[in-house]
Amino acid sequence: MYNPLKTVDLNKENPVILGIETSCDETAAAVIRGRKILSDEIASSASIQALYGGVVPEIASRAHTDYVAQVVENAVKKAGITYDDIDAVAVTYGAGLLGALLVGVSFAKAFAYALNKPLIAVNHIRGHLAAAYLDCPLLKPPFITLLSSGGHTAILHTKTESEFEILGATLDDAAGEAFDKVARVLGLQYPGGPNIERVAKDGQPVIAMPKMLKGGGGYNFSYSGLKTAVINYCHTKQQKNEPYSKADVAASFQCAAIDVLVEKTVAAAMEKGVKCVTAGGGVAANTYLRESLKAACEQRGLRLVLPEKRYCTDNAAMIAAEGLTQYRLGNFAPMTLTAKASIPLAATLETVQSRAARKENE
Repeated sequence: MYNPLKTVDLNKENPVILGIETSCDETAAAVIRGRKILSDEIASSASIQALYGGVVPEIASRAHTDYVAQVVENAVKKAGITYDDIDAVAVTYGAGLLGALLVGVSFAKAFAYALNKPLIAVNHIRGHLAAAYLDCPLLKPPFITLLSSGGHTAILHTKTESEFEILGATLDDAAGEAFDKVARVLGLQYPGGPNIERVAKDGQPVIAMPKMLKGGGGYNFSYSGLKTAVINYCHTKQQKNEPYSKADVAASFQCAAIDVLVEKTVAAAMEKGVKCVTAGGGVAANTYLRESLKAACEQRGLRLVLPEKRYCTDNAAMIAAEGLTQYRLGNFAPMTLTAKASIPLAATLETVQSRAARKENE
């Protein structure tokens, strides 16, 4: 009978967590011991998705089904552990593509059940926040976190490992989504972020772009106007048969999209009186953002913790890292766990069953 909570040691110094991530087009599995990464495996269908100009949910789901078992097996082998050494299985249950999420959740449930290991439901976005702990295992709150990905853009005041305040967020499109759409307008392949960055290196930010609530809106952002401005600029030039530099468009867009992120993140740190800034999400892999944020933090005497680029984009190590936090809190999921395409940014999953089980074991 599945009853793993009777043997869970919440006080174990460095529990071994298996993380599984299938929210989009990356099938990933990783193993951590405490905050040390033992293995990190990824199988991506991005090259296939690029043929269609973006992620096709059905193709992503089928790829996850093909890859997930082997990716998990590889992660465990490369970690140099056995299945019995695993203390818990953490899996992304949202937000993301529903079909893709269902593959990961279904596999994780079966895997945890077969091994009689506790299951941990991870909010994908909180995984991006937890990536900073992988770069700096001794990192402790409070700090300000810039979250910038394909689905979310926000500034958060992280007070403890499990508690944060959302200071501001995008009012419409996320930064990563804007990068992908602008890339498409410029005829660049998916994923848009790295291709915009590559082309922008040969350009100059000489084209006027909207400032996106730069002087107002608190810590909120808006990317729809910026995206539309790029589309209108390119279409106008094309309709008039006037030449224009795609490199300059890319550079101008990149500066407009990122400068405001850096400015508001640093302003939030100064207002809240914290001495440390972190960043997460795919856009945090952008070199211009990383260099700009580093310079701004140095200028104001702030410590900056940036995960490696590979841990900014979707990966399972960050899911395991957030799983570690939930493990220490005793937040375990039941076998009735299901995937959710959309969940609140601040959501965690703590069920009545898990609380009752912990109380029974005390």
